[in-house]
Amino acid sequence: MKPIGYGEDQPTLDDDRMPVVLVILDGLGDRGIPELGGRTPAEAAHTPVLDRLTRRGASGWHLPFGWGRAPSSEVAHWALFGFSGMPFPGRAVLEGLGAGIDLPFGVATTFAAFRTSHEVAGRLHITGRAAPDDGADVDALLAELAPVFERHSVQVHALGRGEALLLFTGHVHGDVTDSDPFFERLHPWLRVLAVDPSSDALAAAMNAFLHEARGTLCLGATNRSRVAAGKPALDVLTTKWTGTRAAIPGFVEQNGVAGAAVTSTRLYRGLAGVLGMAQRHVAPQADHAADFVARVAVARALIDDGARFVHVHVKSTDEAGHTQEPTAKLGVLEALDPALAVLESLADRAIVAITGDHASPSVDGVLHTADPTPLLIVGPTVRADAVVAFGERPMQTGWFGVVHADELMPLLFSHANRPAFIGHRVTPRQTSALPDEPEAMPLA
Repeated sequence: MKPIGYGEDQPTLDDDRMPVVLVILDGLGDRGIPELGGRTPAEAAHTPVLDRLTRRGASGWHLPFGWGRAPSSEVAHWALFGFSGMPFPGRAVLEGLGAGIDLPFGVATTFAAFRTSHEVAGRLHITGRAAPDDGADVDALLAELAPVFERHSVQVHALGRGEALLLFTGHVHGDVTDSDPFFERLHPWLRVLAVDPSSDALAAAMNAFLHEARGTLCLGATNRSRVAAGKPALDVLTTKWTGTRAAIPGFVEQNGVAGAAVTSTRLYRGLAGVLGMAQRHVAPQADHAADFVARVAVARALIDDGARFVHVHVKSTDEAGHTQEPTAKLGVLEALDPALAVLESLADRAIVAITGDHASPSVDGVLHTADPTPLLIVGPTVRADAVVAFGERPMQTGWFGVVHADELMPLLFSHANRPAFIGHRVTPRQTSALPDEPEAMPLA
């Protein structure tokens, strides 16, 4: 304990603030699977390390936006990082920044893809996408579309695998719907609609562009050659995730502390980039345990470099859920579990949270759902609750109860001895954590 200051009757508090490490096992949540006796993969998997961490910490359920509201990964992370009150720029913007494209501010941006199609009863249904070996044909198709891009004042940035980022110059507002049906078996190629009247002009421009592009693709030499060779024509462009890059507060301004990310995909590189977070990209390894150990090592290095919050993203759980193989996610969790032991020593000096951004059920005809995801928090200030096993059902009784995405950051920073003290204002914005470096008064 330090001596009290002159005239004070209370001791000076020690500075025992800690960093926060948020481990997101993408798509961790699931539904009861008949082949697993009605249990979820997290409940059925043999995970002694996760169970040991669970006995050490406190738990609950992460429901990003409440019951029934199925989130995308990007929107869930946007809220998790403390930005739920900020307009989301659109995933296309994040994908572009993650690809290293220096996107301009104030230009409507969309994510486009070459797709195969089949017409039924006057509607065009999407049936596939460019294959990995279609690169030469995609380049030829882009060349055929060059006059169309020019006539519609569209700038193109190829992303590979038949995908591209399109910038509709002259259009500031990007609040429009997708033409990509996403659920191809349920919906046809869709008309672009304005979500807000400010985007009426963009919706009209995109529809005109997409129709002209389709006409060119259907008549072009590349697709005629593909059909002659027995390949499906890549005869339609779809668009999705449209938005506009705008000025927003950075992670430090919004949360009060320096943030960093250990990224695994283009999306999370872009998210870290748009929020001004330090980042290090770690390409996924086939060995799940080795992959995780490498990510945590990088997280430790980021903390040593000054980050007070580090996001560690693991994609393999989500990929396993999307296979619709009932035991795939269970297998990934069991393969990951031994590597999670590296979190035990980290939790001696940091607050460590393990959860998912959403549920990716291994059953049923759905992609993401609002089923609960296990949430575990471990660290020096976290008092253990009575939960002794990792998984949705046991963690229902955890002390934290149901935690929404925008509640997680303040909860973690509070345990890190960095609670934002409501009523004490040191920054214009109410931050999630006690700010590390509020603006000092200059000395005259």
